[in-house]
Amino acid sequence: MEEKVLEIINEIRAVKGLELLQEIHEGDNLRDDLGLTSFDLAELTVKIEDAFDIDIFEDGLVNTVSEIYAKLKK
Repeated sequence: MEEKVLEIINEIRAVKGLELLQEIHEGDNLRDDLGLTSFDLAELTVKIEDAFDIDIFEDGLVNTVSEIYAKLKK
C-alpha cells in the first residue's frame, strides 16, 4: 500500500516537473512537504480511488500521508 501511494504521489509530482521522491513519511504534509496544490489533491483522490476503491476525502480533508494510510486501512 505504501509503495502504491508513493508511486501515485510521484506521478503527480512528475507532471509538475518536481523531483521524484524515494520515500514518504507518515508525518509528511501533502501541501507543505510534498508540494501538492488543491488541483493535485483532487487528482490524488481520483488516482487513489482507482487504485484502492476508496474516496480518501469522503469524510473531509486529508492533510498528511498518515491520514491517507489510516483511510486505506479502514
